[in-house]
Amino acid sequence: MKIASLVAATTIACGCWAPLASASDDWVPVREISLEMKAGSPLDFSPFLPNGPIDAGHRLVAGAGGRLAYAAAPKEPVRMFCASLAWSPASGGFPDHDGADRYARQLALHGYNVARLHFTDASLMHDRRKDFDFDPGTLDRIHYLLAALKRNGIYWIIDGLSSSRGAYGGHDDRWEANGDLKLRLHLDDEAFQHWKTLQERFLAVVNPYTGTAPIRDEALALVILVNENGIEFDSVVHERFGKPHYDAALAAPFNRWLARRYRSTGALAQAWGDLSDGEQLEAGTVELPADRYRDGARMRDLQAFFIEMEQASVARMSKVLRDLGYQGLISSYNNWPTVQTELTRRDLDAATMNTYHDWVGGYAPGSALLQASSIDDGANYMRMAAAARWLGKPFVVTEYDHLFWNRYRYEAGLVMPAYAALQGWDALCRHGHGPIALAYGEPYPHKRAMLPYAIALDPVARAGETLAALLYRRGDIAESGITIPYAVRGEQDLSEDMQAREPERLTDLALIGRIGLLWEDDLDEEIGVGQPRPDDAGGVMEHLRSSGRLPPGNRTDIAHGRYESDTGEILLDRPTGQLRISTPATEAAAFSSLREPIDLGTLRIEQADGNGLVALSVIDGDNTLNESRRLLLIFATDAQNTDMVFRDSEERIIEDFGRLPVLIRKGRVDLALSRTAPKWRVSPVGLDGTVYPPVHAGTDAVTFRLSNDTPYGPTTYFLIELDGG
Repeated sequence: MKIASLVAATTIACGCWAPLASASDDWVPVREISLEMKAGSPLDFSPFLPNGPIDAGHRLVAGAGGRLAYAAAPKEPVRMFCASLAWSPASGGFPDHDGADRYARQLALHGYNVARLHFTDASLMHDRRKDFDFDPGTLDRIHYLLAALKRNGIYWIIDGLSSSRGAYGGHDDRWEANGDLKLRLHLDDEAFQHWKTLQERFLAVVNPYTGTAPIRDEALALVILVNENGIEFDSVVHERFGKPHYDAALAAPFNRWLARRYRSTGALAQAWGDLSDGEQLEAGTVELPADRYRDGARMRDLQAFFIEMEQASVARMSKVLRDLGYQGLISSYNNWPTVQTELTRRDLDAATMNTYHDWVGGYAPGSALLQASSIDDGANYMRMAAAARWLGKPFVVTEYDHLFWNRYRYEAGLVMPAYAALQGWDALCRHGHGPIALAYGEPYPHKRAMLPYAIALDPVARAGETLAALLYRRGDIAESGITIPYAVRGEQDLSEDMQAREPERLTDLALIGRIGLLWEDDLDEEIGVGQPRPDDAGGVMEHLRSSGRLPPGNRTDIAHGRYESDTGEILLDRPTGQLRISTPATEAAAFSSLREPIDLGTLRIEQADGNGLVALSVIDGDNTLNESRRLLLIFATDAQNTDMVFRDSEERIIEDFGRLPVLIRKGRVDLALSRTAPKWRVSPVGLDGTVYPPVHAGTDAVTFRLSNDTPYGPTTYFLIELDGG
């Protein structure tokens, strides 16, 4: 290994780059066991991303322009970088007091300033036989964790209900979508009273470690009334072969709604034109659509009915929280970016959205993904979320991920945080069991190997979260200077297609500037997307250029799949599979191929032996890349488990997830900085933040061949230090 390093160093010193081999099939085991980072590490972002006190003046509110802000400074937007805490017994559950203190401190060091607690209802009711018989130990641990998070300046997002089993006793499938509570919340008083009692017994009970009930605590920034509670989505989740697409419980309220709207069977028949024999509005026998994918007037009215039902549920549940003393933001229906759901969300305090690339539905053998790149489809999962935003309201991504075992998931560290910053979104949460772990090897089923939604154990996902803290929360990516509103008129925007959403040909604009929904009556912009939607984005692009909103040199060419942000900092090139970032504090590239060097300004990527992510960021204050003496270099390839088995050569279908230790795919990359220094060195940084002795050092020109397989074990992090000059 030392001989190989010496040869590489000699080659670089003479300026003659040796060609790199193709992507390595070598996988190197991670050596770290403890992942607990010490203060002062290059991965400790708390010196420049400090978390302040949480008090009345720092309560999060919808400030100027509908952006998240502190109550005492409503005109100054704040960005919230979110840690997803979707714990269950299978992933270790909520930590004890010492573990909570250590975990909350680690979150703060990593740059998180808000946490989302997900499925707390399921954890509280695990193995409980009676309704609302919360496990006292779990309740104590949750209370203590909330207090520990608050002490570390980390706000809370909490679901009012996550599990379809709620707080009913006697269920062993609380993390599965088997129950009907989410649907019944829209339909019957018993279910609503159950939800109400759950809020009273959890959110409205005094936390002994803070002295305040969570619902009245300044740390509670946002309540998601019910996670993923849209009626259409819930019906899709429960769809089974041979069964009706829509639950029979919807029939009677749908008939009552139709009767108010049409008054008579004749009027309904004239509107629909396809009533069957026996369908009588007066008798309440009008049928629900038999096929959700069959377009028609019946389906269009069902959408309007869902909107009215869903908005009524929000009003009723919101009143419960307000009556209990809650002053924070309220949201719901945080997925499913259809026209119907965007209309449902229009009156919420904040819009929230879940979005995924190459989604995986479970851990069972036979689970499959596509092994597709998100750059190849123009970051479509990001664009779907962008098109669900309502301008003038806070916008929170409560869940996103580019899931393991997709080999392109290094892209997530650029795609979502870069565009979230460009769009000016208010909070960003990559979904998982937890974003960090204190150690490898914990004795829990979901901690024995990397799994989908297990960010903490995945070095590639962790590298992405590290970069996200810089690009998004620190604000290395500037917010767009243009806003492109998408006009909304109301129910008349509904089509006969239940699945209709904003066309991809128009959401491409999210790769260039800030987009979102806006009532047509409020549209005073010269530039916007009108109703009915145009056939393509050409008219908007022409107006952006002719009006000077886009600089003359902007390289966007939609026809050829190239998109440059109006700021000039982000370039997505679909044909080459590349996303490039060039800012004063960070330069980065994610690439599926590297046919020629990538020059980002300060950083030049000359060659690479496979696909991956390379990023260079300032970590010593307000310096630029051309001034900084300490730079964090991220190099992420791929990672798998030991003894991982697939059913196919393309590694799309899982047979066995394998076991620890995690293996990182060995990779090399040739790098050069447009800087000189009397002395410089490159030191590996372990996954736990430990800085090891340099593997490269030199004088004058900073050029080197980097391998992620270091003498101290494989890693995704390196520290570049430049002395003088």
